Amino acid sequence: MNERIHFIAVGGSGMSAVARLTAARGYDVTGTDLRESAYFLALRDAGMDVRIGHDASLVDGAAAVVVSTAVRESNVELARARELGIPVWHRSEGLARALEGQRLVAVAGSHGKTTTSAMVAHALHACGIDAGFAVGARVFGIDGAVAGGYAGSAGISVLEADESDGSFLRYSPEVSILLNIEPDHLDHHGTVENLHRAFEDFAAQSGAVIACIDDPVVAALAARRRDAGGRVLTYGTSPEADARVTPDGVVAGGRAIALAVSAPGAHNRLNATAAWLAAIEMGAEPQAAAASFATYAGTGRRYQHRGDAAGVTVIDDYAHHPTEVAALLRAARDGGAGHLVVLFQPALFTRTQMHAEAFGRALSVDDADVVLAPVYGDREDPIEGVSSESIAAHVALPAGSTLTLADSLERAADLAADRARPGSTVLTVGSGTVTTTPDRILARLREREGADG
Repeated sequence: MNERIHFIAVGGSGMSAVARLTAARGYDVTGTDLRESAYFLALRDAGMDVRIGHDASLVDGAAAVVVSTAVRESNVELARARELGIPVWHRSEGLARALEGQRLVAVAGSHGKTTTSAMVAHALHACGIDAGFAVGARVFGIDGAVAGGYAGSAGISVLEADESDGSFLRYSPEVSILLNIEPDHLDHHGTVENLHRAFEDFAAQSGAVIACIDDPVVAALAARRRDAGGRVLTYGTSPEADARVTPDGVVAGGRAIALAVSAPGAHNRLNATAAWLAAIEMGAEPQAAAASFATYAGTGRRYQHRGDAAGVTVIDDYAHHPTEVAALLRAARDGGAGHLVVLFQPALFTRTQMHAEAFGRALSVDDADVVLAPVYGDREDPIEGVSSESIAAHVALPAGSTLTLADSLERAADLAADRARPGSTVLTVGSGTVTTTPDRILARLREREGADG
C-alpha cells in the first residue's frame, strides 16, 4: 500500500492499538510521543518507526495524521498537518478505517469496557475464533497480542466504544454491550441528558444490544430499544434478565450454566456474562464459551499483580471513577486481602470536582491506609479550588485507618511503601501516571527486606 499514517501520542494504550491494527492493514506507520511506555516499546519492537519527541518535519509526506482527544492544537506536528492540509483523523476514525469490513462487537459503558472487551476476545479465541481486538490495555493469554491491538483472521473484531468524547458514535456494530451509564465526561457532553442521548444513539445504530438491567439507566434504554423493534438481550442479577447472573454461573433459557470467573468481584461475574452473550452472538459454542472464563488471564492495569516483596503484594488498577474504586476495594476484600494500602491518584480536575464526595465515600474503608496523590490533569488545565484535598474532606475512616495527602506522586509512592507491612496488599489506583509507582514501591520494599535480613 505504501501510504504512511502518522500517529501523534502513539504510546497511549488506545492509540498504540490503533497503530498496530493500521499497520496490519498494510500501511506504513510512524509515530511520536513525549515519553516511552510499555505500549510505545512494543510498537518499536514490532518494527514500527516510533520516536520520542515531537517534530513537525515527521508529518511531511504522511497520507493522514491520527490524534487523540488529548492532543492539543498547539502541538507542532498537528499544526504542521493543518498547515499542509493533511487529513487529521481522530483515533476513533483511524480505528474505524482499520476495522473496515469487519463484523464488530463494541463494548460501551462508564466502567468495565476494557475487562469486558478482553473477556469477549478471550472467549472467542477459546472457542477457536481468531477475532481481532482493540482494547485499552494489554490482553494476557492470547498469543501474538501485544499492547491492546491484535489483527485476527476471522473477520471479527472486538473494540472498546469510548463515550468520553462521543467517538463511539463512529461505529455501527453487529453486537453492542451496554454495561452501565453514570455521569462522567460532562466536559464533553455538557449535561447528563446529552450523555444519555449519546448512548441512546449508539444503541440505535447497533444490531443486537446486550444490556445490563441491574443499571437503571441502561434498563430504561434497553426497554425503549426493544419497544422500537430492536434486538435486545438483557443480563443481570434481576429475575427479569434474559441471562440471570448467579454466584455460580448464569441461568438462561431455563438452563443453569456454570460460569466460573477467574477475575475477582461480583462486577466481573456481570462482565463475563455480557461477554458470554456476545461471544455466542458471534458464533461461539455456549458451553465452551462459559468454561473459558475460568482461564481468563486478565489485562494490564485491571487488578494486575505487579509483584511481592517483604511479605507485601502490590496490585495496580485503572479504577478512576468512584464506582470503580469502590468495586476494586470490594474485590480486594473478596479475594482475601486483609490490611490495605491504597495509593489513589485522581485523574482530571473536572471529574475530581464532580465526584469528590463519592470518591471520599469509596475510600472510607476499614483496616486501610489511604494515600492521596495530587490530581493528574492530563488534557485539562487546573480548576481553582479543586485538588486531592477536595476528596480528603469527604473521607471518613474508621478507627485504625489513616489518610495522608502527598505533595507529589513520588512522595505518595514512598508513603505507600512505608505504610505496608507483612500481609498487606498495596493498591495503586487511577488512570494516570500512578501506574509508574509499583516499581518504586517494590524497590523500597526490597530495600527494607534486605535491611531486615
